[in-house]
Amino acid sequence: MTIKIVNAKGNNDRLVVLSEKLLELLREYFNDYKPKIYLFEGQVGGKYSTRSVQQIFNITVRRICIKKKVTVHSLRHSFASHLLKQGTDISFIQKILGHKDIKTTLLYTQISKSQLAKINNPFDTI
Repeated sequence: MTIKIVNAKGNNDRLVVLSEKLLELLREYFNDYKPKIYLFEGQVGGKYSTRSVQQIFNITVRRICIKKKVTVHSLRHSFASHLLKQGTDISFIQKILGHKDIKTTLLYTQISKSQLAKINNPFDTI
């Protein structure tokens, strides 16, 4: 249940965890569009340009009325934050994101106030 992203950020390949729901959607998409080289191809074939992906993302953000400033890269931050929130070890998140330095991973993960409230102070257990 992983998908290999070739030439991801920094021209590095990545293995990414694939959800079963997404796998179903990808299978439907593949059967409907029958891509030849790239999974997501432009209208005349070939890969989507970065700009096309950004435009599709921005149209979708407006359509679903998200007011916060978000970018395609925000999805990466959100994914990392959700992994952390569900208890995934930070070192696994670092590996998934392909970061060499844990400090970079920590920038991606945002801890919410509700998560902080759940932390027990070791002083209280004495």
